Amino acid sequence: MAVVPDIVPPNWAELPPQKQEILTPLAGEWNQLETWRKKKWLEIADRYPRMAAEEQQRVQRRMKAWVKLTPEERKAAREKYKNVQQASPEQREALKKMWSEYQTLPEEEKERLKSSAARPASGKPAPRPGGVSAKPAVVPVPVGAAPEAPSITVQPTLPPQSTQQAQ
Repeated sequence: MAVVPDIVPPNWAELPPQKQEILTPLAGEWNQLETWRKKKWLEIADRYPRMAAEEQQRVQRRMKAWVKLTPEERKAAREKYKNVQQASPEQREALKKMWSEYQTLPEEEKERLKSSAARPASGKPAPRPGGVSAKPAVVPVPVGAAPEAPSITVQPTLPPQSTQQAQ
């Protein structure tokens, strides 16, 4: 049985013009991306023409925001995304509610929350009920997965165990 080698995605100059246009925000780092990341972005570029205009705009915004992040910020964003994916349905629902509430805040209040979360007094944000933290952060979400990604961390926690036995 012959082993078929993995197909290596093309470098930037070899991409078709349509894919270069779609993936323009990634142009500067495309040739340094891991093979699996290039494949992911190429899959998105393949779906892009069939996306609604609003979804296309969201993809472009997210790519532009992503390339501006430092490697440390990207790592933190990936961890936060992983935490959201591992959250219970109740925690996700609480997260959606908090995100909706956050979106209705005036810009000044959002800025105040961002700056206070960036510089917590104890060095660590205070835990919130249910393991949900109100600290804003960038959370990458696969295209087409959900509406605009919430910028809040969810850390799965177990409910406290009761010390009383049911009688």
